[in-house]
Amino acid sequence: MASKLRLFTKRIIFFANVLIIILFLLACLSPYLNPKTWWFITFLGLAFPFLLFLNFAFFIAWLIVKPRYSLFSLATLLIGIKSISVFLAFHLPTKFNYEKKSGSLRIATWNVARFIEIKKVNDRGSQTRLKMMELIKEQNADVLCMQEFQSSGRPDYYDNIMYVQKELNYPYYYFCFDEDGDKQYYSSIIFSRFPIIDSGVLRYPRPTLPDVLLNADIKVGNDTIRIYTTHLQSLQFKKSDYDKINKIETIHDSLLYNSRTIGSKLKRGFINRSIQANIIHQVLGDSPYPVIFCADLNDVPNSYTYHTVRSDMQDAFLKKDLE
Repeated sequence: MASKLRLFTKRIIFFANVLIIILFLLACLSPYLNPKTWWFITFLGLAFPFLLFLNFAFFIAWLIVKPRYSLFSLATLLIGIKSISVFLAFHLPTKFNYEKKSGSLRIATWNVARFIEIKKVNDRGSQTRLKMMELIKEQNADVLCMQEFQSSGRPDYYDNIMYVQKELNYPYYYFCFDEDGDKQYYSSIIFSRFPIIDSGVLRYPRPTLPDVLLNADIKVGNDTIRIYTTHLQSLQFKKSDYDKINKIETIHDSLLYNSRTIGSKLKRGFINRSIQANIIHQVLGDSPYPVIFCADLNDVPNSYTYHTVRSDMQDAFLKKDLE
C-alpha cells in the first residue's frame, strides 16, 4: 500500500512538473505573439518569474531524488534562456560612479509621477518634490528624460520647467502638452545641456490613451543624436481596483467577479501597449541619427511591448558598465 502511494505521489509530482514546463514555454513565447490575438498567453508572461522559480525548484528537487528527471527542467531552462537573460541582468553588485568620464554622454530617465504631490507654492515648498529634484541633480546627467512630468503656468503653483532650467542647469528642453483652463500641464519632457537642433512629437491613436512620443535631436560636438522619450499606457487602476485585488488575495467576496474585472483591464492594457509598441518600432527605424530611447513601458521584460520596442537596441539594464 505504501509503495503504491509513493508511486501515485511521484506521478502527480511528475505531471505537475510537465504542466509547469508547458506553461513556462508558453510564457517564453509571449514576447513574440501580439496580444491583440494571443492575449491569453500574454497573461502567462506576467507569471514568468513564478514559473521560472518553479522550474528551477523542480530541477533541484529531481536532481536530488531522481537525477534523470531533472533533465526535463534543465532542457526547459536552456530553451528559455533568452527570456531569462532579459529578466535577469546577471550583474554583480556595483556602486554607481558619479564622476563622468571625459567624452561620455550621461542620460537619466525617470517617471516622476507628477512629483507625487501637486501643491500650491508655499514657504516650505513641496518637500517630496524638492527631494526628487535633489536626487535628479546628483545624477549630473547631460540629458534628462522625465515621464508624467508636471508643470504649471499659474503663479500659485510650481513652474517645474523653470526650476529644472535654473536650479539643475538644463537650458534646453522640449515639452509638448495640451492647453487647459487650469494651466496645469502634464506630459513627457526632454531636458538637455546640449543644444536641441530639432524636435518632434507623435500622438498615439485611439483607443490608446493620448500619450505622446517625443524626440529631440541633440548636438554633441560634431555628432547628432536623437533622443526619444514616452510613457506607454498604464493599466489605469483606481483605488477600487486595488480593493478588488486585495479581495482576490484574501479570497474575500466574489473571486470570479473581482478577477474578471481586473483581468479585463490587464487585457486592454496589453492590447493598447502593443499598438503603441508597433508605432514606436517603425518610428525608431526611420531615424536618420543614432537613437537613444528612454521610456516607462508599463510592461514586463518578457512581453510583446518590450521585445518589439527594444528590437536590436541595447538595453542599458543588461549592458551597464561593471567597472
